[in-house]
Amino acid sequence: MSDIAIQVDNVSKRYLLGTTGTGSFRHDLHQWWNMKVLKKADPFQYPDEPSSQLVDQSYIWALKQVNFQAKQGEVWGLIGGNGSGKSTLLKIISRIIRPTQGTVRGRGRLSSLLEVGAGFHEDLTGRENIYLSGYILGMKRQEIKRRFDEIIDFSGVAQFIDTPVKRYSSGMYVRLAFAVAAHLDADIMIVDEVLAVGDAEFQKKCLGKMHDFARQDGRTILFVSHNLQAVEQLCQHGLWLQRGQVMATGPIQLITNQYTNQAQANHLRQAWVNQKEAPGNDIIRIKSVELLPQLDEFDMVIDVRTPLTIKFEFWVMQDDLNLLTGLHLFAFSGEAVLDVMSSFTAVEKGLVAGECTIPGNLLNDGSYYLSLIVYRNNWDELYYYQECLTFDVEDYRESHMNFSGKWMGAIRPKLPVKLTQVTEDKGVSIIRPV
Repeated sequence: MSDIAIQVDNVSKRYLLGTTGTGSFRHDLHQWWNMKVLKKADPFQYPDEPSSQLVDQSYIWALKQVNFQAKQGEVWGLIGGNGSGKSTLLKIISRIIRPTQGTVRGRGRLSSLLEVGAGFHEDLTGRENIYLSGYILGMKRQEIKRRFDEIIDFSGVAQFIDTPVKRYSSGMYVRLAFAVAAHLDADIMIVDEVLAVGDAEFQKKCLGKMHDFARQDGRTILFVSHNLQAVEQLCQHGLWLQRGQVMATGPIQLITNQYTNQAQANHLRQAWVNQKEAPGNDIIRIKSVELLPQLDEFDMVIDVRTPLTIKFEFWVMQDDLNLLTGLHLFAFSGEAVLDVMSSFTAVEKGLVAGECTIPGNLLNDGSYYLSLIVYRNNWDELYYYQECLTFDVEDYRESHMNFSGKWMGAIRPKLPVKLTQVTEDKGVSIIRPV
């Protein structure tokens, strides 16, 4: 275990909803007597597999038999939805809370930033809070003094350093808090969603600092963020948690792909077998609508390069109709991105199918939803199926591109832009290839 920085063995955490303690004074006293006086095991400790009785009593397992290890110098990204147990696991590793079962072993000094401004006192100035937070994180006074100017410079709040932090904006607050934690000479850094606060410039600065931290010999990072692009940019390994259980561990790109694919699985297709249950009216009813990403491998994610084919079918219950179908693509913020349509087509009673492909390198990264509309005759709206599909498009940058900011615009088509060198000789412009 000489090269292992963090070892998590069979860790579980159970909470009793709605109460503190066991739920009764008699049980609390019994628990205290056995554990503190008699030095016995918790009499209310339950076995690994919670029974249905425990569920009925409002127990919840925030973590369930989690196992993983991080070696010195590795950078791990913890991903999963809200309530998956990521923050609980980090709190256990940081020794803020104790596990119900299992053990955690670690080597080296640990710096954790689990909450914005943890340890800050709002009535104290920024200068005073640097010392206070530094002490809490385990820094000595001389160490804080030596790094004080670096902390101030990194935070960018030098002008307000002698102002009480209760007058800081949330961005200034997190800048100062992260600056203190980032300048601790630690062997292990734990960061939980701190990049969710602050502007793009500060987030880029934080990622750069953590890159520097990771490059130093033997430094280990555990990083939690819902920004998968930041996770992929910083981390080498991934741990995917769902409902307190480990779904997968491995190379970060593989883990984020698996997580994203599962998250999208229930939103890329809708289909009905029974006409009476299908959305629509007495004239048409939707049979199916689906989005088919053209991926080279099944476990890849949809990114800005991926062509997207939209297929749909609907039942027509009347003869001699002249129909037009349109596809409306919206960003999740509500702005219309695309509005494409067929031509008016004569159809008979039966099944009608349609298909449209959005080429790769057209959409920007982000979240989208799709609506399907059907017109008849002279633009008489027959049926509008709103928000029938939702999907996410991940970012992709060439390896040589150092730009990490948000690409502007609803679309980002890959159009050629050519540069040439122009020189002037006696008033005449001469263009030569670059």
